[in-house]
Amino acid sequence: GAEDVLHDLGAISIISSDSQAMGRVGEVILRTWQTAHVMKRRRGALPGDGRADNHRVRRYVAKYTINPAVAQGLDREIGSVRTGKLADLVLWEPAFFGVKPLLVIKGGQIAYAQMGDANASIPTPQPVLPRPMYGAVGRAPAANSVNFVAPLAIEDGLPDRLGLGKRFVAIASTRAVTKADMRENDARPDVAIDPDSFAVRVDGELIESVPAAELPMAQRYFLF
Repeated sequence: GAEDVLHDLGAISIISSDSQAMGRVGEVILRTWQTAHVMKRRRGALPGDGRADNHRVRRYVAKYTINPAVAQGLDREIGSVRTGKLADLVLWEPAFFGVKPLLVIKGGQIAYAQMGDANASIPTPQPVLPRPMYGAVGRAPAANSVNFVAPLAIEDGLPDRLGLGKRFVAIASTRAVTKADMRENDARPDVAIDPDSFAVRVDGELIESVPAAELPMAQRYFLF
């Protein structure tokens, strides 16, 4: 529908999960790339994009990485792979991109990985499932994560009182954050909605909603 087109234009900057309604936190990445697929089929390549769709890929990656971090005042610590930030890296086999991560690397340590039965005697046992690795046990989780709190909490001595192993980080102010700060998603088209028919026009163009007949990354990937 119109929401998908607005995402593809970069007018909606963030894809996130809901609580008890339409979205699930475990489906954010999956739904993001399903949306990108449907939009590529319907709207073609974005201006300046070639067959690799680099512009569209950057736009959709930003929707669930750097833009939520910017909007919530967390981008000094997380949200992108840069020197000095806490890096969260997800590696995929191309055939399972967006569906089943091969490795999840947190702060340089492997936290989760696809692994078969540890008791097996062959190198390719089934079922292969995401399992916790050494980066998810012991003191590693505390060393590779932070507690985001209000600046006043740190000034009030909350970290010392709690005595946790995690580092405390103050959330940055977001009062001056604007649409222009949304990476790859700063479009501000004119959106008009007819109050009677609910027809949506974006910059004067009628957006027609057609249900997708088929989606990638669906049931066939989840036999187990």
